[in-house]
Amino acid sequence: MDTESLPANVIRFRSARSPFAARRDQRSLMDAVYMAGSLPIAADDSATKAMATRLTIFGFVVIDEIQADGSARRLRPSEAVRASTDRPWRVAKPTSRYALADGIPASDASLFKASPA
Repeated sequence: MDTESLPANVIRFRSARSPFAARRDQRSLMDAVYMAGSLPIAADDSATKAMATRLTIFGFVVIDEIQADGSARRLRPSEAVRASTDRPWRVAKPTSRYALADGIPASDASLFKASPA
């Protein structure tokens, strides 16, 4: 069959992916981040950014947006959901699950001290 006889209006659609494929992709991304410590994500890679956003909502990774001057700005999960594709990201393993803000009043410092069980 020559190419002139093929219809010009045929569009090939990708096959539907199972819901398990998305979980496997997220797991692969998380495993890669944990092995490497951090991974860069290109500014226009919206699929990987969406996976990283889901992982940061649950606290598995942290996202830094790379600014024009090369500095990094940590994104909160709510910011990551609305972030655009203007800037690249660095996805990293969180240093700890919980962090305390520097602005804790001295009168409340005793609330955060470790106590024997």
